[in-house]
Amino acid sequence: MLTVSQRLDHVLPASAQLVLTYDLRCKSRLRTVLSTGEEVGLVLERGQVLRGGDLLLADDGRVIEVVAAAETVSTVATDDPRQLARASYHLGNRHVPLQIESSTLSYQHDHVLDDMVRGLGLTVQVLQTAFEPEAGAYSTNTGDGAHLHAHSHSPAPILAKPGRTTTVPAAASAVSAVKYWPPANRGE
Repeated sequence: MLTVSQRLDHVLPASAQLVLTYDLRCKSRLRTVLSTGEEVGLVLERGQVLRGGDLLLADDGRVIEVVAAAETVSTVATDDPRQLARASYHLGNRHVPLQIESSTLSYQHDHVLDDMVRGLGLTVQVLQTAFEPEAGAYSTNTGDGAHLHAHSHSPAPILAKPGRTTTVPAAASAVSAVKYWPPANRGE
């Protein structure tokens, strides 16, 4: 199995792609597959979020590009900055990762949150798209290459129990099998 344990801070041509949802890009230990189907294990520094376009170096010298997978995202669009700020406040108060643009706000789809946002007078559109939320004030990865000395308080939902495999959606025709990696001493 191919192992990746290093992020690149300079641009090199990529020879493979790793398509992951936001929740999986938050993991530092992960067993998954490249878009070609080749199995890969990530063993990265804890507390960093991979972003679409990040480059990783595999143990065999190949450069792998991270691609933000399409996932189910709720998006709110408005020209009213006060309404956008209110929705951001209420969602942020629930520790929801948010992707904030000049006139839109996006978060991982949740019908309860959608109802709350509609209650604020906004319209919610559910889309299949890449999700790149704000890194947050306490994040170790600001998204621009700079790193802060802190840790993330953003909750990352557990997608699979250790040793169990599940399937997650990915962009294009790639589907990643996910397994926590490296396995704990469970005889795996």
